[in-house]
Amino acid sequence: MIKQKDMSTVEFNEALIGMENNLQSFAMNFTRNREDARDLTQETMLKAITYRNYYTPQTNFKAWVFTIMRNIFINQYRRRQKSGSIFDHSKEDFVMNNTTDGQVYPMNILIEKELNKEISKLEREYKEPFEMHFEGFKYKEIADKLGIPIGTVKSRIFIARKKLMEYLPDYHYSLN
Repeated sequence: MIKQKDMSTVEFNEALIGMENNLQSFAMNFTRNREDARDLTQETMLKAITYRNYYTPQTNFKAWVFTIMRNIFINQYRRRQKSGSIFDHSKEDFVMNNTTDGQVYPMNILIEKELNKEISKLEREYKEPFEMHFEGFKYKEIADKLGIPIGTVKSRIFIARKKLMEYLPDYHYSLN
């Protein structure tokens, strides 16, 4: 734990209160709902005060507080989604979202962007069959289109999944 030396409790609290409007605006980007944004802002401020001893003096205070907010939102989102998720019970423990409301949630957009970024980093030999499988092609169709054996297709998709789980450890769920 880092001891607070350069910022007094009063200075810390004033800096935090001075950011309240910015925090509410940032929270609105996540929640798209004024009441939820207020709740998220309050929880962020409470957590910042509770863990103020972890703030490193002379570093970006605003970034530290915004990171707290982002982490709170992600954790709350995951808790809510867990009740609406289905495990496919494969060895890789993939999770499929089971929401039926058709709404687009900010967290889903962030996850999709992060996933697409990591998929684009895969070597072509893994990326191409993985993307085709993800788009709904059957193993046989992928094998025929790429001119490779079905076993190779399955292997490359498996390797792509493993690599993505390594690149995105926060999105790997276990059955426990």
